[in-house]
Amino acid sequence: MTTIVGLYSIPDISGDAYPTLIHDHNLTVVKNQNDWTYMHHERISRKKYDSNLPYTIEQLAKELDLVPAGDCCFVFVDYEIGATVLSKNGKIRFEAPLQTKLSEGLKKGRLYWMGEWKEAYVLNHELAHVFSCVPFYGMFRENSLLVHFDGGASKSNFSAWNWKDNHPQLIEAHYKHKWLSSLFNANALVFAMVQANIKQQNAVPGKFMGLEAYGNYRKDIDGWLRKNNFFEDCWNRKTAFFKAAKTAFGIEMKHIDNKNKFIQDVAATIHEIFLRESLKIFTELKHKTNATCLYYSGGTALNIKLNERILSSGLFTEVFIPPCTNDSGLSIGAAVAGLLRKNQPIPRMDPYLNNFRIENAAYPCSKKEVKKVADLIAKRAIIGICNGYAEAGPRALGNRSIIARADSKQLAKTVSQEKKQREWYRPVAPVMLARNFEYFTGKKQHPPIARYMLSEFQIIPDRRPEIAGCVHADGTSRIQVIEQRTGNPFMYALLDELEKSYGIRALINTSFNSQGKPIVHLPKEARSEARKMNLDALVINGKLEKINMDF
Repeated sequence: MTTIVGLYSIPDISGDAYPTLIHDHNLTVVKNQNDWTYMHHERISRKKYDSNLPYTIEQLAKELDLVPAGDCCFVFVDYEIGATVLSKNGKIRFEAPLQTKLSEGLKKGRLYWMGEWKEAYVLNHELAHVFSCVPFYGMFRENSLLVHFDGGASKSNFSAWNWKDNHPQLIEAHYKHKWLSSLFNANALVFAMVQANIKQQNAVPGKFMGLEAYGNYRKDIDGWLRKNNFFEDCWNRKTAFFKAAKTAFGIEMKHIDNKNKFIQDVAATIHEIFLRESLKIFTELKHKTNATCLYYSGGTALNIKLNERILSSGLFTEVFIPPCTNDSGLSIGAAVAGLLRKNQPIPRMDPYLNNFRIENAAYPCSKKEVKKVADLIAKRAIIGICNGYAEAGPRALGNRSIIARADSKQLAKTVSQEKKQREWYRPVAPVMLARNFEYFTGKKQHPPIARYMLSEFQIIPDRRPEIAGCVHADGTSRIQVIEQRTGNPFMYALLDELEKSYGIRALINTSFNSQGKPIVHLPKEARSEARKMNLDALVINGKLEKINMDF
């Protein structure tokens, strides 16, 4: 079997600590259908959104046993600034012809790899995104709609494809919808509302979605924002915004306070405009293709409210979004393209693919240890989890998580604001067993994307006290559902024990990282961060380690 190597490793345009255009470098190696290695570079470098893979790739190639490379096929992902990759010492060089239009498949490139010329291809950024769905949901269904939507890719920020006869057929690709994604990552007013600077652009969408839930959509604000081009360029001085607000609404402001109800309503209105306009796009594509299944990826697919709108619209019978829907999944999509080219099998995978430098995913899950952890949780302990392989993508799904009881707003505040140093308006999410999904939501079935914490659900008012710490200002929760024990043995057993012994049906589940740092990867990082964050205990590969001896 040919080894397939997928890489997203284009150098960024600046040498700043924070990426400018290129972020979240990653690499995937598939030696056979049961031997996948995935590496998200930030987890190794410990630099958030890291884009410095060219500086380490020569050493990593040796560590991954790719020198000599042997029977290998390499697939590189491009971006609008090009496809060239050059390692620090020049021993790895990849070049590919610039494309004048989007290709519907791989294009031949030229690769010099540590003294060898190797078979290599370039895959456009757009298709790399949508192909990242395949390991988690299986091969695309006939006549399904494939959509990528983000800040920018090879030739577009939005592309749509129809999967027919085992091939993607391009429907459209352009920047016409750039103004929508720019509301989140390039709008000066939005940055000001969440008190972020330009270097924090990759974190702004998540912050903004937390804040907007405190406001309400207003039609008068809608028209005012559109008339003023959403104040997208008021970077250094907000005077124009303040004057316009006073003229239109009689509101006096000297600074932007995100606890101000008007500011919250502005945020909610911006977000509602995004949701309505985006749903129109998906509706038009549905009518154009008559597709019943949607495969959707790109950074915009992290917007849980849009995902919920698409689901509840009934446009599609199935909606599939990968856990690594942002750029962290591009090398996975590239590897899929390589496997398809070589007619090699693509297995169904769980999200715990982030396995570089982790020897074994297996760990003991004893009833005794689970009971100890459950007892601490019941006593309101805050516990870090570092079990087996880490998750691919930005969501912690139980293997690199901080967990606590979900029924306490104060405990949620302690976890989010004190331990993680997050903003006051940002919610934490719950994890629960599938059998409790209907109990909290009234819905008999959960969508597949709930496995990856990629949608929101209204919580039945009478049940909200049971997960009070995870219910956001608008009455919703971003629920992660664990369907079966094999999906995550420890978390399944813990939730089962908590429900049976204490009547606790859900847990706070937030990523195991402190402010500005990547999610922990190795046990040594988990131990270090747990002590810095003053957590009460830690679980490493199924074993409890107490930190706070008062518990």
